[in-house]
Amino acid sequence: MKAKVGVINLLNKILTEELTVINQYFLHAKMCKNWGYDRLHHHVLDRSFGEMKDAQVVIDHILYLEGLPNMQQLGTVKIGETVPEQLQADLDKEKAMVKLMTEGIVHCVKVSDYTTRHMLEEMVKDEEEHIDWIETQLETIQQVGLQNYLSEQIKKEE
Repeated sequence: MKAKVGVINLLNKILTEELTVINQYFLHAKMCKNWGYDRLHHHVLDRSFGEMKDAQVVIDHILYLEGLPNMQQLGTVKIGETVPEQLQADLDKEKAMVKLMTEGIVHCVKVSDYTTRHMLEEMVKDEEEHIDWIETQLETIQQVGLQNYLSEQIKKEE
């Protein structure tokens, strides 16, 4: 199926962001593991793997639309030096992704590409769940204090 005007370019922008966030989450997860925050390590690592699956969906869709996925671009990976900085950097990426995908949905409606629109709508739901989780972590830190929060991150959930 041939892509509608601007859709491949849009999908490649989303792919760039997905590839960027995979690396950001992966490094944040490894830093948490190094610090001994096993629970946080596993959660953030799972998010990194989830973003890999999202990238795969985008790549497959670009190929379906007879386009060429651009795997050579990477955005700025923002690495937090503390857990709160990591959470904030991840929140910023997630919000930027929702904005980009929402703009993509609007574009898809304009060009009558309902398949891509539906795919992006499903992806936005997932990103919004990530935003909710991160905001909850930041609020928990505010309520119980950083030391109490981090002490709960030492052991992985059973």
